[in-house]
Amino acid sequence: MTAVIAQGRLLDLVTERIRKVSAPLNVRLWNGRVIEAPEPSSITLTVKSAGALAQLAKPSLGRLARSYVEGEIDFEGSMREVVRVGETLVADRSTVYGSAAPAWKWWRHTRQADRRSIQSHYDVGNDFYGLWLDRNRVYSCAYFKSHDDSLDTAQEQKLDHICRKLMLKPGDRMLDIGCGWGGLILWAVRHYGVKALGITLSEGQHEYASARIRELGLQDRCEVRLLDYRDVPEDEPFDKISSVGMFEHVGRHNLPVYFSKIDRLLKPGGLVMNHGITTNSLDNAALGSGIGEFVHEYVFPGGELMHVSWVMQEMARQGLEVWDAECLRPHYARTLWHWVDRLEGSRDAARDMVGEKHLRTWLIYMAGSAHAFGRGWISLYQLLGAKPLRDGNNTLPLTRAHLYS
Repeated sequence: MTAVIAQGRLLDLVTERIRKVSAPLNVRLWNGRVIEAPEPSSITLTVKSAGALAQLAKPSLGRLARSYVEGEIDFEGSMREVVRVGETLVADRSTVYGSAAPAWKWWRHTRQADRRSIQSHYDVGNDFYGLWLDRNRVYSCAYFKSHDDSLDTAQEQKLDHICRKLMLKPGDRMLDIGCGWGGLILWAVRHYGVKALGITLSEGQHEYASARIRELGLQDRCEVRLLDYRDVPEDEPFDKISSVGMFEHVGRHNLPVYFSKIDRLLKPGGLVMNHGITTNSLDNAALGSGIGEFVHEYVFPGGELMHVSWVMQEMARQGLEVWDAECLRPHYARTLWHWVDRLEGSRDAARDMVGEKHLRTWLIYMAGSAHAFGRGWISLYQLLGAKPLRDGNNTLPLTRAHLYS
């Protein structure tokens, strides 16, 4: 009897919350009962137990994401609509950012910890990523010149945009830190005539990229090594360095280590392109409503986001002059929605490859990230840094015309 009364009270709380915030959400209970939205809605949330119902009485985005991943709740409707409704449901209970980032723990970013973190995220099967990435398997923000650009086109435009910013030319020695499945180094070698080295901590990426290099017959100009950025030999400096989508794993207190290593690896007059996600919190705070905790637990253990001003400041401290900064925030929201749509369209194949829980994790993580980029909670910057020549000059042109000619 007590349990029935408690469930009744929970139902009242959930109904009251939906009405209070005018959430366009129907709720179907495990016994078939339906709490209808204040206005007709195509979104239905199925609650599978009284325990899951309790999460809706005092919801946070992190709790909702966790319940979805663990199979305690289900949604009917597109992921775009689901995340919008989720924000409405918690609107009066959450803030965009949580407290300032907690004190850094040294063991988060040891070589061993970083390797484990990278492998937990990326080594879930190359074929899984192949279901929803573009034909070059680029797992970072694309570059859209038109709203009608396909994902394949936008990713190749991004690869070329980076190469043009780095002013690559035949004979350049290029290092790509966190090379993924090799998309950028293969593009740079084939289209700009460079000699490229890519490094990754993911065994799956290393295997795939190495096979592609052999398949294209580029072994004399292109190589991928399973290597931590801190361990790249410094005996033969590089003309150009790129880091695309890896920077988020470095950690705030490792920024001096990261950029000083890049400085030592660059020739005087060399260029570095750092492409990475940033927070729009000046305090470097994690996203609020439990989002930061969810991402750390399920997606990116050890990942840390910083405001772009911190990044630029540390680049300067390590001798790298920031020559160009471009915000690609709208591009990443669009990229992520492409990924979500493609993964939703391949649910059955993805489930067979990685299981239901992993499929749900990636769907809710990418949809939530797309929403966060769209709302301006997080951002994406390409920062072009130059290592001055010994006389303080550099070899950059006076304008950016070379990027768009």
